[in-house]
Amino acid sequence: MQDGEAPGSGAQDVSAGGRAYGDGLAVVTVTYSPGPLLDGFLDSLRTATVRDDVPVVLADNCSVDGAPERAARERSGVTFLPIGENVGYGAAANRGVAALDDRYGWVVVANPDLEWAPGSLDLLLDAGRRHPRAGALGPLVREPSGAVYPSAREVPSLVTGAGHAALGTVWPGNPFSAAYRRERDDVTERDAGWLSGSCLLLRRAAFDSVDGFDPRYFMYFEDTDLGERLGRAGWRNVYVPSAEVMHVGGASTGKQEVSARMLAEHHRSAYRYLADRNPGPLRAPLRAALRAGLAVRSGLATRGGR
Repeated sequence: MQDGEAPGSGAQDVSAGGRAYGDGLAVVTVTYSPGPLLDGFLDSLRTATVRDDVPVVLADNCSVDGAPERAARERSGVTFLPIGENVGYGAAANRGVAALDDRYGWVVVANPDLEWAPGSLDLLLDAGRRHPRAGALGPLVREPSGAVYPSAREVPSLVTGAGHAALGTVWPGNPFSAAYRRERDDVTERDAGWLSGSCLLLRRAAFDSVDGFDPRYFMYFEDTDLGERLGRAGWRNVYVPSAEVMHVGGASTGKQEVSARMLAEHHRSAYRYLADRNPGPLRAPLRAALRAGLAVRSGLATRGGR
């Protein structure tokens, strides 16, 4: 699929607010006691692009392990941005992007527990230039086992989302989950409804045009919501599997009580996402049913994880 002529390397994108951005590239990662995984992220980033002037902003949600501060002290081009409290993933990413000046028209937002394959970021940039209406671009995400994580998904309808929520853990291959995750699709460059927020290359003009991540999502569904709003605004979410990252995982999630909190946050965000898309008094019974169903699912998932 072609969007027309790709812009040149010195082209500027203009956001909905009239700001003109240059062709610079910057990286924002949200940190929350990432430990040594942050070093793997930063070390592998060096070979992900041939550019040698890529600043990294560590938008920090009150880490207590000292890893982000140490990285900023010891590495050139790395900036520690203390948020002052744990505001969640999307809100912290927004602040990291806002800290960049207008030279940077491309921004990576990524988890600090990723490792980049050599050249992967340049492949994402190349795809962004081929597709001028691409607002977000995402790589193929591998798990440490080598399995491909389904990071390019469809926007969930009420029926598909409910079927996936009800059956996903007990029948992973159910048709609702398969349609939502698009796991049976060929691994080719294509459009998606939304892309995993674990690693996104964002055209800053597009990101600005939808006011970035919705800060109401503390964690989970902020990427689903962003992808859907980009699509509604006329931008594309493009999956670029020629670019690869590995999601090492485990950053800030090793303790049982943290995992329990994450399960609760996941279901809270799921309700917010679905409720926002089913507003008004006539759909109040539907929202009540969604809240009750998700509460039951959250309780069962939490007990099952103990």
